[in-house]
Amino acid sequence: MPNMSLKKNAMPVQEPDVRNKNFKEVALGYTKEQAMDEATRCLNCKNKPCVAGCPVKIYIPAFIEQVAKGDFEEAYRIISLSSSLPAVCGRVCPQENQCEGKCVRGIKGEPVAIGRLERFVADWHNANAKEKPVKPESNGHKVAVIGSGPSGLTCASDLAKKGYKVTVFEALHLAGGVLVYGIPEFRLPKSIVRKEIEGLKDLGVDIETNVVVGKTLSIDELMNEQGFEAVFIGSGAGLPKFMGIPGENLKGVYSANEFLTRINLMKAYRDGSDTPIMHAKRVAVVGGGNVAMDAARCAKRLGAEVYIVYRRGMEELPARKEEVEHAEEEGIIFKTLTNPTEILGYHNPDNKRDPKNMTVCGMKCVEMELGEPDASGRRRPVEKPGSEFELDVDCVIMALGTSPNPLIKSTTAGLETQKWGGIIADENGLTTREGVYAGGDAVTGAATVILAMGAGKTAAAAIDEYITNKNK
Repeated sequence: MPNMSLKKNAMPVQEPDVRNKNFKEVALGYTKEQAMDEATRCLNCKNKPCVAGCPVKIYIPAFIEQVAKGDFEEAYRIISLSSSLPAVCGRVCPQENQCEGKCVRGIKGEPVAIGRLERFVADWHNANAKEKPVKPESNGHKVAVIGSGPSGLTCASDLAKKGYKVTVFEALHLAGGVLVYGIPEFRLPKSIVRKEIEGLKDLGVDIETNVVVGKTLSIDELMNEQGFEAVFIGSGAGLPKFMGIPGENLKGVYSANEFLTRINLMKAYRDGSDTPIMHAKRVAVVGGGNVAMDAARCAKRLGAEVYIVYRRGMEELPARKEEVEHAEEEGIIFKTLTNPTEILGYHNPDNKRDPKNMTVCGMKCVEMELGEPDASGRRRPVEKPGSEFELDVDCVIMALGTSPNPLIKSTTAGLETQKWGGIIADENGLTTREGVYAGGDAVTGAATVILAMGAGKTAAAAIDEYITNKNK
């Protein structure tokens, strides 16, 4: 009999006043008993709407059925038919807007906890599986993948399983892209990312780090000199955006990209770090998305009082509901309907402002109110007259989104981009350059891990078809 409870099994977590002082994973994961009980809430619907809501089309009811039976390895096998990074997706995907958002159990209660079950299955496999993946027989063809984030790793995995010799080129010294530099340890432990990448290497994928395509070598060299028959660009969107207000060049102003990279990749918060980061007393994070939540929660763990400054209201926050709730529980202060107009600086302890060598000492803001909807469908924030005030902070983090780096475009003839920098690609990932495909944030701008994976999966199928037809 199905479990007709209207509520999910709660996810065990660290207590807020404990976790906001450490970088250990917040969510502790289901036990075997919790996972099996949650799995029995699935009705195995005839139309399976949850599958339609998954960008990589995991056959969700089938893997959940195996969890209910206690056959976790079979559940993992089913997930792996569609997803290359199940332990990652189970943690960071916005399931509430995708698979769980389509779950019929959500009509009269809470949906089945699909993401939590995926995480459980992947963690169980990683802890218990003894056999490594079998390296497929080579088909004699080579493909290059630029970027080792979720779209690049997915594309590489799918092609490797078809027998292609895949080489992934990564600009940083560690593979993983945004999974290692952008998402904090307390949401996604880096040991999990390393485990997933080791699985790709077992399939025969080569990963070359410290290679900046466009500087170290070019796409032309990859194709004309190194013999790669196709190239997939999954270089992400790492170019930060700023507001263009006075004071953004002061010491103590970071882009969220820099701040999170220093925390997550360089471990700059540790004593004796080669690249230490300032331990501010009061931090303002400007923005309301998941990246803003990540930056704010990292700053809190460094001991600061932290404000989220967002020009719309709580209802309009684009971040995942779970991330907002965790931030509130951890003591982050939300100053919504607030917009910065200037970042203030000082040169000495007397707070005398000096145009040279100035450090953040505050931020001028105005209160906002919501007017008519804008092009995005959200109500447009309008400044409230006479509402100016100063926020006492000594660090400001701008979490306003990112755009693709123009380096690859500027060094690759025939590769066209949108005005805002995204690479132009069709529904299969094909760019305006023959044999060159692209996907993920490099095409769409900053989006989710699972959407990037979906793009990598689609491009891998198109690359396979392109090379097969070319060699008939």
